[in-house]
Amino acid sequence: MPNSLAESLSPYLLQHQDNPVNWVAWGPEAFETAKARDVPVFLSVGYAACHWCHVMAHESFENEEVGAYLNEHFVCIKVDREERPDIDQIYMNAVQLMTGHGGWPMSVFMDHDGRPFYSGTYWPLHSRSGMPGFPQVLEALVDAWTNRRSDIADHAGEITDALAQLAVGTGTTSKDVPGADRVGVAVESLLKSVDQTWGGFGSAPKFPHATDLDLMLRVAVRTGDSRLTDAAELTLDRMAAGGIRDHIGGGFSRYSVDGHWLVPHFEKMLYDNGLLAEVYTRAFQVTGNQRHADVAAEILTYLQRDMIDAGQPGGLGGGIHCSEDADSEGVEGKFYVWHPSEVFEVLGEERGSRFCAIYDISERGNFEGSSIPNLRQSIAKWAEQSATDQSELQRLLDEDKETLRLHRATRIAPGRDDKIVVAWNGLAIRAFAIAGVVLGREDFISTATNAARFALSEMRDADGRLLHVYRSGTAHLPGYVDDYAILADALLALYEATADQAWLAEAVTLAEQIVAHFQDSEAGGFYYTADDSEQLITRIKDWHDGSLVSGNASAAMVLLKLSRLTTSDWTSEVEATLRCGETVIREQSRACSALISVLDELHHGGAQLVVAVNHRNTVPEIAEGVLAKYQPGQTTAWHVADDTKQDAADPSATINPNLLANKTALGERVTLYRCHDFQCDALEIDP
Repeated sequence: MPNSLAESLSPYLLQHQDNPVNWVAWGPEAFETAKARDVPVFLSVGYAACHWCHVMAHESFENEEVGAYLNEHFVCIKVDREERPDIDQIYMNAVQLMTGHGGWPMSVFMDHDGRPFYSGTYWPLHSRSGMPGFPQVLEALVDAWTNRRSDIADHAGEITDALAQLAVGTGTTSKDVPGADRVGVAVESLLKSVDQTWGGFGSAPKFPHATDLDLMLRVAVRTGDSRLTDAAELTLDRMAAGGIRDHIGGGFSRYSVDGHWLVPHFEKMLYDNGLLAEVYTRAFQVTGNQRHADVAAEILTYLQRDMIDAGQPGGLGGGIHCSEDADSEGVEGKFYVWHPSEVFEVLGEERGSRFCAIYDISERGNFEGSSIPNLRQSIAKWAEQSATDQSELQRLLDEDKETLRLHRATRIAPGRDDKIVVAWNGLAIRAFAIAGVVLGREDFISTATNAARFALSEMRDADGRLLHVYRSGTAHLPGYVDDYAILADALLALYEATADQAWLAEAVTLAEQIVAHFQDSEAGGFYYTADDSEQLITRIKDWHDGSLVSGNASAAMVLLKLSRLTTSDWTSEVEATLRCGETVIREQSRACSALISVLDELHHGGAQLVVAVNHRNTVPEIAEGVLAKYQPGQTTAWHVADDTKQDAADPSATINPNLLANKTALGERVTLYRCHDFQCDALEIDP
């Protein structure tokens, strides 16, 4: 008989509905039950695409004896970290405090007040490699709970006190905003950590670190420092050649287990692909190298093809799903690997032989007897060696990849987590909007538009506040600060791409809600949860980049951009955030590149471009021209003379009137007004 998780919306929780463990969802009832029974709480946190979560589930949570023991001695709570990142952040801090490392599945044992006293990640069913077996851990904890309760209470209190300090994440708020020199210090630190052979930062396992790459490109544009561009391109090229990239179907896996990007953990996450699509687009803008644009387009085409929600019957679709699993048929990576014989069968001997040679598919294999497609050298070098025109070789390989993709689609596919998360969609919307303009892809703009409409119409409550997650026709759970901030930034990108002021007005509304419900008006910065959200054992301020851009960085960045474009001025809130985060910026710059980017934007930004056009139907072409280059620190305002859209008659209702005063198209098509801090001193007519 299914447990209470059968009533959940989360695909991850639904995966556990038939466990012999009597799982319950997070809530006050679980802690009340634990208190009434006088047993501890076992909290297990994971997500649908997590490989080791599946392993522990198969080994322990599907085991009848383990399930019976858990049910007798604990109240067991299962949480999807993607639904409740607030719970995940708090208790991951506890795991890291107690063990020195973290990861998923996350396993935490708590008292009746939610205070943690013991924790870990994955435990095997039986002891191995120095790890105790999970039943052994449980027995020891039951003994401690029964016989040493006072020790547990003391330890839980100490950990909770430490979590309260970690929740703030900073020391005393600085009197001054960190100086511009901190940006240079941060990028020098980044450069020192770059692997000069394989790209990336540090050693295995390697994660893409898109916010680090964006900071490098941003500062390279401003300073002309080629070291930064070279380091970013090295990393992007190595990742694009490696097995972390799905060369057949597009998109990137979460991370590489080795130092040269060959073997990934095969799960694909929307947040990674949204961030990477943008950074590859930015690299194309900075360098002009078409290969970066091709990778960006491939990522976004994958998302368009495979990850868009069709919507409920009669309802609105367009939201973008969360992730795809690493495993299929219980085997990690099985969907993605190849044998030469299968390639020959699909492509024929001649084309198959060429494809296998180029993409490293061999009888010996490079992963557990099979082959992960990857490029040992560039297509340009293969073309040179074979005396073949590069564009023709690329065309043939693209045909082969599509043929293999269609064949691969007949395999049993990994599971997909089809819930929709606002912040993750915001990252993808922004990437689609930016790439749509830069690459001249109207279909990308349409995808961004549809996803934004979905979020704004289907993921709000009756008061107009965001709801964090949606699945199967239902949106629920209050939005977090990154939901508001990342979506607002995405809507700003859509406005700049389309000149549709409705997107800008929605971005301003979200920004107002950020300040109203998340701001710490005393110390500065923004809490991760709203002022009227569920009260947990601590209330976190999110400063460090992880899977997503940090909450404080995303909020501060969009507030700063909107302050330079609209009638609202949140510059003081941005400065207060940077003063509050001064310790993080000074001591932990390697963990907060997005916050360093905000600092760079504050000190070196302020450029404003007003684009005045006569006819709305010229906007796509003009946008492609004026936004072709990466211009960090610049905001773009549009004035469209024949605009019939809502509020077009009075665009200054949202846009700062100092920007738009007397700004009209003086030529036949467009006039560009170049301004700084609302002072305009140069114009170009029909450039």
